[in-house]
Amino acid sequence: MRLHIVTIGKPKLVYALAGFNEYIKRLGRMHDVRTTHIPNKHNDAEHILKAAADAHLVTLVINGPQKTSKELAQFLRKRELEAMEVCFIIGGPDGLPKEVIDKSETKIGLSKLTFPHDLAMVVLAETLYRSSTINAGHPYHH
Repeated sequence: MRLHIVTIGKPKLVYALAGFNEYIKRLGRMHDVRTTHIPNKHNDAEHILKAAADAHLVTLVINGPQKTSKELAQFLRKRELEAMEVCFIIGGPDGLPKEVIDKSETKIGLSKLTFPHDLAMVVLAETLYRSSTINAGHPYHH
């Protein structure tokens, strides 16, 4: 499966960068994973949608429906059967442009809690890894 994570900015906190890189490395053992970090000055629909290209767009939005790890695993399994790249988009500290949210096929909320931008990147990477291990029958989820 092809996964693409698009973020506005890179993790700046040392622990967040280390965590994000660790889970991206783990995900890379299971999927074809790529990341695109768009500079903060380009937090606009044109740059974000260009980076996402023709993938199934998943935007992370504050009030989006939340999924359990197993539900996200089912979502990934379904996208894998469609043989389509899935692009998860994390906006900047001010969120995503409305045009990007409107064009996304799927909207997901990570939590009702508000996370610092850097931590949201780590949470997404870990969540994708956890859901992928569920699909692979790996014991990590337990």
